Amino acid sequence: MSNLKAIKRENTSSGATNKLRTTGFIPAILYGGKDPNQKISIEKKDVRDIINSENFLSKVLELDIDGKKEKVLPRDVAYHVESEEPIHIDFMRVVSGKKIVLEIPVNFINHPDSPGLKRGGVLNIVRRAVELKCPAENIPNDITIDLTGTDIGTSIKISSVKLPEKVIPTIIDRDFVIATVAAPTIIKEPEKPVEESAEGAEGEAPTEGTETSAKDGDPAKKDEKTKEAAGTDKKTEDKKPAEKKPAEKK
Repeated sequence: MSNLKAIKRENTSSGATNKLRTTGFIPAILYGGKDPNQKISIEKKDVRDIINSENFLSKVLELDIDGKKEKVLPRDVAYHVESEEPIHIDFMRVVSGKKIVLEIPVNFINHPDSPGLKRGGVLNIVRRAVELKCPAENIPNDITIDLTGTDIGTSIKISSVKLPEKVIPTIIDRDFVIATVAAPTIIKEPEKPVEESAEGAEGEAPTEGTETSAKDGDPAKKDEKTKEAAGTDKKTEDKKPAEKKPAEKK
């Protein structure tokens, strides 16, 4: 359990709050339980590492407020729109005997011991966090799923997960899937067209110098006859004697 030191905020004006941020502190508020809400501040360097962890909003922390220690749960973090630095945190007191609804992150272990993943399968994560109803004094840091022995086609459901005592999922009407080990996805490239040889390709025009035959009645033969006839007429016309003009009378 992480221990954070906090300081009470007496001056809560916007100017005082902005000054806190410029000096490396994050304004925060503590609420819940029978005690009144308490405005506090925390040094940014003390919380920098855990605030970026996946389970920060489901992790029980211990606040040391001027020597008084309280178990708390982070419930919300506000960030600056440009710098994305944390500018405010809400903490809720953890009251023994109360139940809290939290989203607990899922942690997968022993990937190398999965036969399905060894054979190229893919871990398809359906839920990276599961909403659970937990006793305040028994909040798990994560939901651990062991992938040992999982093969392709394995479906990991909530019923197969061992949860801490008195911790139950908020969805109770169905056995929902958390992850599956799926078959590898193979992207098949389109086949390239087979290049046909120029010689003997079906339907290809004959190359220069290739002899072709045409039967009588074929268009090619008719064209040849037409050309020959035209040539004969041309020769006959050339052989005709020139017409003599009548002699002029003297």
